Amino acid sequence: MTDAQLVEDIRRLRAGGATPKDIARALGLRPAVVAPIVRQIAAEQDRGPIGEPELAGCWVSPGWSRELLVVAREGWDDVDLGPGAPAGIALALVARVGRGDRVSVCGYLVDTFCLGVKGVIGPERMRDRDLPAFVRAYFMAFPAPALKAPIELARHLVLGAVAFASGLGFAPHPDFEAARRHLGELDEPCEITFGRDGRPLYVPGPHDDPIAILATLRDTIGGDGFAFAA
Repeated sequence: MTDAQLVEDIRRLRAGGATPKDIARALGLRPAVVAPIVRQIAAEQDRGPIGEPELAGCWVSPGWSRELLVVAREGWDDVDLGPGAPAGIALALVARVGRGDRVSVCGYLVDTFCLGVKGVIGPERMRDRDLPAFVRAYFMAFPAPALKAPIELARHLVLGAVAFASGLGFAPHPDFEAARRHLGELDEPCEITFGRDGRPLYVPGPHDDPIAILATLRDTIGGDGFAFAA
């Protein structure tokens, strides 16, 4: 593992609320190795992102909280899509102000039950007048319109899912790093407990390697530590 990979792993676990001792145990390291990196990350967060573009909008998919354990917060609204609605999959979309009449948009496909961030789009640049149509198209698979959300919800939903999946042995989609900056940093414990009612559940997707994923889950949390939807 490179130094950059180590810092990124520690950043993800810290974003999910893990203590330095928890991180050391999860990564098989001595706490004395982890502690200075945690302090470095905290110092970066205190300085804040340099020149972070202004938020132009943030949306999440309806039903995002289905079968998750969520601490209620102002603005973290959701809608009940009924008993036949999908669970365990959520979308988040974040738009930042660009130059002139442009905006930069990143989208995140999140498996909230197991694998974390499975897909990413962006940064996509477009005219701000085209953003409403883009939002409608991005969420068109859902039976209700996208929900406007505070950026804090997107951070908890996306970065929290990344940290959760990392603890299960899964990295986010390879394009995630290019889109991560649109979210900012999650500098507090995550208020979402991922997994179906708190327990990891793997639901195979069309592009998954189920054999490899199940093997990873057995290695990291044991055969009794998760559920599998065939």
